[in-house]
Amino acid sequence: MGATREIFWNTGHGAVVVMYLLALVAIGAMAQGFRLRRSIWRRGKPLDRADHPLRRFTRFLADTISQRKVARVQDGGLPHAMLFWGFLLLLDGTLLVMLQRDLLTPFFRFNLLSGDFYKVYSLVLDLAGLLALLALGVLAARRYVIRTPGLESTPADAGIHLLLLAILVTGFIVEGVRMASTELGDNPGLALWSPVGYLFASLFAGMDEHAQRAAHQALWWLHMLLAFGFIAIIPWTKLRHLATTSGNSFFEPREPKGTLPAVDFEDETRERFGASEIGDLTWKDIFDADACMACGRCQQRCPAYLTGKPLSPMKVINEIGSIAASAAENGLIDAVSRDAIWSCTTCGACEEICPASVEHVGKIIEMRRSLMLMAGEFPGDEARRACDAIEINGNPFGLSHASRCDWAKGLPVTVVDGGTEAEILYFTGCYASYDPRNRKVAESFVKLCAAAGISVATLGKAERCCGEPARKLGNEYLYRMMAESNIEAFRSAKARRIVTACPHCFNTLARDYRELGFDLPVEHHSTFIRRLVSEGRLKLNPPTFSATYHDSCYLARYQDIVDEPRLLVQAAGGTLTEMECSGKDGLCCGAGGGRILAEEKLGTPIVDERIRMARKTGASTLATACPFCLSMFEDALKRQGNTELKALDLAEIVARSIDRQ
Repeated sequence: MGATREIFWNTGHGAVVVMYLLALVAIGAMAQGFRLRRSIWRRGKPLDRADHPLRRFTRFLADTISQRKVARVQDGGLPHAMLFWGFLLLLDGTLLVMLQRDLLTPFFRFNLLSGDFYKVYSLVLDLAGLLALLALGVLAARRYVIRTPGLESTPADAGIHLLLLAILVTGFIVEGVRMASTELGDNPGLALWSPVGYLFASLFAGMDEHAQRAAHQALWWLHMLLAFGFIAIIPWTKLRHLATTSGNSFFEPREPKGTLPAVDFEDETRERFGASEIGDLTWKDIFDADACMACGRCQQRCPAYLTGKPLSPMKVINEIGSIAASAAENGLIDAVSRDAIWSCTTCGACEEICPASVEHVGKIIEMRRSLMLMAGEFPGDEARRACDAIEINGNPFGLSHASRCDWAKGLPVTVVDGGTEAEILYFTGCYASYDPRNRKVAESFVKLCAAAGISVATLGKAERCCGEPARKLGNEYLYRMMAESNIEAFRSAKARRIVTACPHCFNTLARDYRELGFDLPVEHHSTFIRRLVSEGRLKLNPPTFSATYHDSCYLARYQDIVDEPRLLVQAAGGTLTEMECSGKDGLCCGAGGGRILAEEKLGTPIVDERIRMARKTGASTLATACPFCLSMFEDALKRQGNTELKALDLAEIVARSIDRQ
């Protein structure tokens, strides 16, 4: 006998016809389920996520087949990917059988499933089934034995695990019974190409042929019904994420990370801003709830959740899904809760780790916009006063805008009065302008520029807060006021290039201002100084010191700037030891999302957890590249009475090397 087998052995033509009819029923049930889900998604506002369809489809295909977003997650990611790959190969094998029986054999008299190809086919499918079984075992152990934190289990989860297990086991048993009857005795060499099936075949080798055929038929039908049942329930259970998670790779935004939708204040027909009802969100916001796998990874990375705040990004998404699936219109903010909404630091850790490409932050900011613009609510009176100060004085401290450039007295800095010929315009930011500690950062930066022969100008009293903290709190109107004022000042100054030491200012000027017609190049001081060093324009005589580097969320996750600051610390003599959470997986300091303007009243301070991680490295210097982070670290270290660890900005660290010459 050659290397092949009879397709649908021991089933009969009638059984195959019934099988196809049941398959149509299962597919119909699945289609109906997704049709109903679509009606739920459409409760949200329209949003165009179908532009550049070829590019989107290419990304969708690459993400789905490679499972790269799932596999990169350290805790449980690879087993999930293995389970998907195993079932994908098994599905491909089933489709090949259908292709052979219904097309190649009757129309072309060609047997693809024969010879060496069939041997490889048999081996691959056996190993795919084994891979899926092993992966399912690991995932079950995580959920029911190890009980991974954040991974919530329900009876439905157990039912899905048992269904998948039953499909795989019955498939191997059906294969084993067939092999016991057709291959063990007549073609043992071929049987070895199905190693798992061979083991099951050995269990049935002693049965007589009639019993083998009866067992095969019964188990074949059971396997088919389980498989079709699995297909039918996909849209009705958490299994719908098989389609929606992959779909999210197609619907991902093509804009830069962190881009927020603009508010059209000129639209006189608009009755409200932000999201207080489910219909205020977009269809994609509701679709995300179906794409969510409830794996809990976003929750376990959320700095607010980890420090006892009532915010779980996963539960925010689930609440949105629950409200959308109900008949309710109102109650979105109450369901999520104000404490959860205000606790977010917009650090983006949830979106960075999410294997389903769920967009958490934008939904929270839309709810904040509703609270701020429609109800006049703030996370606290201190945040209200800070926003009032920004509106009146252009800074959250309430200090005179006329003193904004006092820090530059005696330094080689030109205050713009009309046009400027300086090589760079330094956007100082509120903290470096008014906060005594952060003024030292601005002074160090100017000192570095002078050493490199670069002329520096600043807007002086014409500079205003970039508006980012207000915008992240939901006060889009105040942000727009600040943005338009700054853009006009940049144009009046005839600036050619802008550098800032604040990642929040950098992200706002370089990305958010673009929607307002601002198009000047903007750079963060970490990459700017790094380039000066690599080009030899800054000669360093570095001391030796131990350091750990804290990644600003708005540099690492929002702007993908991870390596340059570390290279700069090393060039300045630092021996780096990484914290347990670093790079794009770094932990927020707690100041983002406008939280720098609000008191942290719930849970424990986020910055304390970050300081703990820094101290654990044994480093003497905590390097950072953000005035918000530096202020948070300084306050925490003073509060803790810590004298072993010193927080320094990158500009200060490099300037120290210049001073030694």
